Amino acid sequence: MKITRLRKELLFYILQILGWYAVYSTVFLFKEFSFTYRVYDFLTSGLSAIISTSIYRIYLKNNVDFEIFSKKNVIRLLVAFVSCSALIYSLVSLFELAYEKIWGKTDGELEWLKENVNFIIRIFDTTVIVLLWTIVYFIFKFILEANKNHLLQLELNTTLREAQLNTLKGQINPHFLFNSINNVRGLMLEDVGKSQEMISKLSEMLEYAFAKNTVDAIPLCEELEMVENYIALSKIQMEDRLQYVEEIDEEALQIPIPPMIIQLLIENAAKHGIANLKDGGAITLNVTKDNENLFITVANTGKLKIAKDSTQLGLKNIRQRLRLLHGQKASFSLKEIEGEVVASIKIPLE
Repeated sequence: MKITRLRKELLFYILQILGWYAVYSTVFLFKEFSFTYRVYDFLTSGLSAIISTSIYRIYLKNNVDFEIFSKKNVIRLLVAFVSCSALIYSLVSLFELAYEKIWGKTDGELEWLKENVNFIIRIFDTTVIVLLWTIVYFIFKFILEANKNHLLQLELNTTLREAQLNTLKGQINPHFLFNSINNVRGLMLEDVGKSQEMISKLSEMLEYAFAKNTVDAIPLCEELEMVENYIALSKIQMEDRLQYVEEIDEEALQIPIPPMIIQLLIENAAKHGIANLKDGGAITLNVTKDNENLFITVANTGKLKIAKDSTQLGLKNIRQRLRLLHGQKASFSLKEIEGEVVASIKIPLE
């Protein structure tokens, strides 16, 4: 939680008043003096401490760098510490003299103090109290600074994450567009009618791709519409050589996933798998879920062969987006299993 400067100041003075009067309440309760003197001593001692330590704090904030404990800073801290202790002692003594002038030496309170309380002991007590205040102040200071640094780090990480995601999302459309245009170009030489149909499908897909490029997640059902259009587009070119099977858990249809993540896997399976097989093959999309994770599997007939000149842009994009959005809880793998290339994604249900 971010603490504003005004709230920080208000919190300091609330703790000042409560803390010091809690300390001096022991004096009020246990000193065997008249009620009048105990009340007076309670109020004036607390006020002396609040005034002195508030000045002490202002000096520390303006003159001591807490991040660098150099010799200069240590000397300044010691001077401020001694000055604060002396100021509290002086103010308390002045209030005692004022009491003597106003009420006189009634009940022998001040005479008893002068005769029985050693000057050195009173200085020592004041110094110990200021030392404890300094330690508490430093603890609160470091806690607040740690909280501030933590929030700043979170903001920087969020900004970096958003920038990286925007870069990755910006890679999707050029990658998809390049592959699709190549497919249309190849088909135009063979069948002009089919190439026109392919262009119509392609325009629908591009509209979808650019519309979803600004979001981090969409419902699974919307992604499946994109996949169906891509399969229809691919079948125009490959006809019966491409078989497509879907096995979708209906309870998973509204679960949010990164846009075009399944489409990239299907595209990869069609382009690098089925298109290279003379007799074609099948692509199977399987989506299931349990209480903690969503599981997406795309399997295609063929062998796992990655060309030396391949940038693997689509696969890298998937891995990086999953890592940025879900950290180590998400996973992606690409394996060859019993004559099929199997791409598997696990997304945590958060």
